[in-house]
Amino acid sequence: MAWLEPVTLCSPRVDLVPLDKSHLADLCEAVRDGELWKLWYTSIPSPDGMGTEIDRRLHLRAEGSMLPFAVIDKAAGTAVGMTTFMHVDAVNHRLEIGSTWYRRSVQRTALNTQCKRLLLGHAFEVLGCIAVEFRTHFMNAKSRGAIERLGAKLDGVLRQHLRTADGTLRDTCVYSIIASEWPAVRSNLEWQLHRPR
Repeated sequence: MAWLEPVTLCSPRVDLVPLDKSHLADLCEAVRDGELWKLWYTSIPSPDGMGTEIDRRLHLRAEGSMLPFAVIDKAAGTAVGMTTFMHVDAVNHRLEIGSTWYRRSVQRTALNTQCKRLLLGHAFEVLGCIAVEFRTHFMNAKSRGAIERLGAKLDGVLRQHLRTADGTLRDTCVYSIIASEWPAVRSNLEWQLHRPR
């Protein structure tokens, strides 16, 4: 995993730190805020399944296909969710930002914008990515809206791409930001973070 090493990324409101088992209690509490595991159109672990999910992500990190982060809200001093660099393609300098979730009380706040600014900045400015992907369920309107507000473009929809936990077939929306678009996307993110509210 020479191209993608564990790293801590920091902003005024949030730190993205390498995920480890010490985050278990915070993440179990975070997922209870909104009972996020009950959302049918996404895959978020239940409190009982959180330890298994952390182990899964750490296993994928050891294999070199994922770099998982715990999302630490500096104001609260606790982990409020998870995010990852995943589907890592070191040869072609591509990756996906995904498997992201936050406790309900911090959703639709500047926390997500700061997380995406950190992740995209690292991907394009440090790792030299040529493209960063985002994928979500066609029915997840909140996620699609958030991805589009970043400035990502819809590449297409993979019809009946995956079978979900409840047995339904998922149409997956694939978005991307390419390296030449990063300066404009970065300016937009900075404006969102600093505009008067």
